[in-house]
Amino acid sequence: MSYRWRLQIDYRGPLPRLWAGRLRRELEAEAVAASTSMEGVPVTVDEVRRILAGEAPAEVRAEDRTLVEGYRQAMEFALRRADDATFRWTRELIVALHDRVLAGRFDEGAGKLRTDKPAFIVDRKSGERVFLPPPGEEVAALVDEACSRMEEGHPHPAIASGWIHIALAAIHPFRDGNGRVARVCASLAMYRGEFKRPEFTSLEEWWGRHLDDYYTAFRSLGEVFDPAADVTSFLRAHLEAQLHQVRALNYRQQVEHQIWTALEETAEDANLDRRAANALWDAFFGRDVTAGYYRSLTDVSPATATKDLAAGVSAGLLKPEGRRRGRRYLSTDRLFEAVGIVLTIEVAGPPDKARDQIVAELSRRLTLAREGIGLIKE
Repeated sequence: MSYRWRLQIDYRGPLPRLWAGRLRRELEAEAVAASTSMEGVPVTVDEVRRILAGEAPAEVRAEDRTLVEGYRQAMEFALRRADDATFRWTRELIVALHDRVLAGRFDEGAGKLRTDKPAFIVDRKSGERVFLPPPGEEVAALVDEACSRMEEGHPHPAIASGWIHIALAAIHPFRDGNGRVARVCASLAMYRGEFKRPEFTSLEEWWGRHLDDYYTAFRSLGEVFDPAADVTSFLRAHLEAQLHQVRALNYRQQVEHQIWTALEETAEDANLDRRAANALWDAFFGRDVTAGYYRSLTDVSPATATKDLAAGVSAGLLKPEGRRRGRRYLSTDRLFEAVGIVLTIEVAGPPDKARDQIVAELSRRLTLAREGIGLIKE
């Protein structure tokens, strides 16, 4: 079934370059935020979005910022390795990913297998001890065995993805960062299986919104590490999560693509460069835009960024707040009115209400279109 979904999404046709880049950034920020937050790093999606754009949000501690950057580096490393003709699943690969996940913090055990006695894995919500991993002296051999099994292959990339995910979680080879490494390796298994779209390769954002389901799925491991444990229920949950993620993101992307196209047209109607849609996009979704953040999105000079944002203000689509380095740009009522005109949607009320009206109407139209032509049949 997932092959059919992959074909359906892959053959929607090429996405416009600007939109494809923006979509990648959005999904990357959401995945990184979800996976790091699941491990106790207190960051929001918007903070992660700014960190990945090169900013340093004052409300995020420096050590947490490096962990966000480290997780992104681990995902990028996994993607680069996936297409290597000499690729092999090895212990050193797992260790290299972990080193990046912990941003090279050797004092925290980055890139170093656990060798001491294991500590119980504790439920973050209840404080209950739920699982005892294997002793440290067995870790290296168990990681080697897991890698050997991955080298032997699995019937489907999604099964390989789910299996390496739970295998590494059970072995718990590191002092910290095990969940993040397991999730990166799950994505890597999908990359290796030629599933390149974020809808398939990364489940962090989905699991982050369904934490109870995520931790419940691990109960198949039992309370103490057992290499012969039947993990069928986890694999089933993993496959179901992938299908739910694909459906949800496919639907969302179609709605958001229409909004992006409308923002580009709005920018052109106001005699702005099409790249200004990047600023309008964030403002549309209620996020502040700074000159530095805008530059990171558009790769323009400081002078050009200032000019673009000032033009957006002159057109009545953006409004500035603050001064100099603290200046940020927000949406105006005019921005939503203009988007509504392009999409033939009547909007009224403050920005939050207007945005909800636009999203709701586009979702309604998409649902009607699907029901009318029977686009997706299970």
